[in-house]
Amino acid sequence: MADDTLRVLGDRYEIHQRLARGGMAQVYLARDRSLDRPVAVKELAPEFAVDQTFVERFRREAQAAANLSHPNIVGVYDWGTQDGTYFIVMEYIEGPSLSQVIRHDGPLHPRRAAEIASEVAAALGFAHSRGLVHRDVKPGNVLLTGTGQSKVTDFGIARALSSGDDELTQAGSVMGTATYFSPEQAQGLPVDPRSDLYSLGVVLFEMITGRPPFSGETPLAISYKHVQDRPPLPTSIVSDIPPALEAVVMKLLRKRPDDRYASAEEVRADLRRFANGEHTIAERELVGAAAAAAAAAGADATRVQGAAVPLPPPEDALTEPEEERSRTGLWLGLVVLLVLLLAGGLFLLANTLGGTDQVAVPPTKGMTQVEAEKALAAVDLKSTVEERADDAVEVGRVITSDPDANTEVDTESTVKLVVSTGPVQIAVPPVTNLPLAEAEKALTDAGLAPRAATVENDDVAPGTVVAQNPAPGAQVTKGSPVDLAVAKASGQELVPDVSGQTLAAAQAALQDAGFRVSTKEQPSNTVERGRVIGTDPAAGTSLKKNAVVTIIVSSGKEQVRVPSVTGQTEADATETLRGSGFEVEVATQDLPANDSKDGRVLAQDPRANSTVDAGTTVRIAVGRAAAATTTSTTSTTTSAP
Repeated sequence: MADDTLRVLGDRYEIHQRLARGGMAQVYLARDRSLDRPVAVKELAPEFAVDQTFVERFRREAQAAANLSHPNIVGVYDWGTQDGTYFIVMEYIEGPSLSQVIRHDGPLHPRRAAEIASEVAAALGFAHSRGLVHRDVKPGNVLLTGTGQSKVTDFGIARALSSGDDELTQAGSVMGTATYFSPEQAQGLPVDPRSDLYSLGVVLFEMITGRPPFSGETPLAISYKHVQDRPPLPTSIVSDIPPALEAVVMKLLRKRPDDRYASAEEVRADLRRFANGEHTIAERELVGAAAAAAAAAGADATRVQGAAVPLPPPEDALTEPEEERSRTGLWLGLVVLLVLLLAGGLFLLANTLGGTDQVAVPPTKGMTQVEAEKALAAVDLKSTVEERADDAVEVGRVITSDPDANTEVDTESTVKLVVSTGPVQIAVPPVTNLPLAEAEKALTDAGLAPRAATVENDDVAPGTVVAQNPAPGAQVTKGSPVDLAVAKASGQELVPDVSGQTLAAAQAALQDAGFRVSTKEQPSNTVERGRVIGTDPAAGTSLKKNAVVTIIVSSGKEQVRVPSVTGQTEADATETLRGSGFEVEVATQDLPANDSKDGRVLAQDPRANSTVDAGTTVRIAVGRAAAATTTSTTSTTTSAP
């Protein structure tokens, strides 16, 4: 479709294709013309656009979500109205919803389900900390990115915790999706963050079993089950679900909000324990409750082994007469209370001794600062930023972190992000009015690349820099070129610097400058054979055009004759060779005791009178006589018998 035929909202957002249809809105894939990026546009359906209640709810969704900047919440960029159409512009997630994944793939692996639930809990916890309850947590409102990251969306019926009554909900009405209702939602009672956690429990149940805990012919029938029926055990549907994860699900699905987790962070902490192979708090509570129930019923002591955790009996399992149930319930309640108090004390002690939960610092190298901060926040870590210049890392991206990636640290710890400010910036030194050679050295020493061009100027000495670009003090990156305007007399040219070039390149440069060329060779210990040592006249000299410039070419290292040092003492030989410009290496050769050649040079390499490069190492062999041995005579006197 041509751009000029596309529908455009807000004179900015091109509508390309519909992605989904919800209860009161449609979602489209669009392009943000200003930033040239894909976005998702949620448009209120026309039949609802005339109802101020729905319009206000739609506006509130935009306002609520726009204030929630979190890596596990879909970002809201903009909202507006045009020709009676109300729309919200959101982050485009190129990936399926969780409901699509469950429908297509069936039950998720328990660890993957726990990972997604933990990320959803992180999003809910952030919303709760900002005073919002989502009220419509369900698989369709969890989107998965291409990297598998979970993002919660659709805060259309979110309610501020500070609002005592929902001004957009009529008395007795119920808002949300019945399959994922909390019991208090189903009854039209006030909700709080624990209501979202119940819905998260339903989502987690569905992830590990492939279906929600309750179903029915009508939303009312499902709502009734949330209020009255005990949810089935996940293992009654999929037998190999780990007991620790099952316990988390069942704690989330408790009827009374006070019996659930107190916060989303507590849910995440228990899911981390499951991921680490530890017993969850929910699991320990079930062990204590089961033991108390067995003791109160007079049953044999229940033996709990490993991870095989018995669950408490169903609420309708006790079949005693009314009076017996009353007495048994009283004793059972007292025993359970005592066991829970004991378990709570032991847990607090274990927590105190065991220290705080730990997480691995996520890799952030190469991320933008915003991406890195979100990655750290997603695992409950704080961040600070230190800026540092770096030639290899783009501006605004992370060079490294402290502690390093994958280091285990306590949750809520602070990680320092070292963020690049780009290549090292150098202040251009002032070189105007300096001779060209000095100007070039000053720029080179500063890490810059001088480029000279001549201009006619009879007011200053030829070879003087009369202008520079960039100006002195300008901040440029290391290695940047600096153009120099160098004075030359009228009708003359400056001899260019061709040192270090090949002969052919130097000849071309001088001829292009208008000079004739001659050459001569000269030995050099520093310039490679065939490369230019310099010119005569020297570079920077002002000459009339067509003047002759001699190129001095290296013939290689100077050749020198090796003196003969055979027969000399080691000290004399070393002095002679070093005095002639050679390096000396000494080796010893064993000689018989008292040999007359002891301490003298027996041989040398290179041999005497050969011609070699100056500075060559001459190896000499010096005789070393063996130590002389001494024989002693002992006389013995024998007395006559």
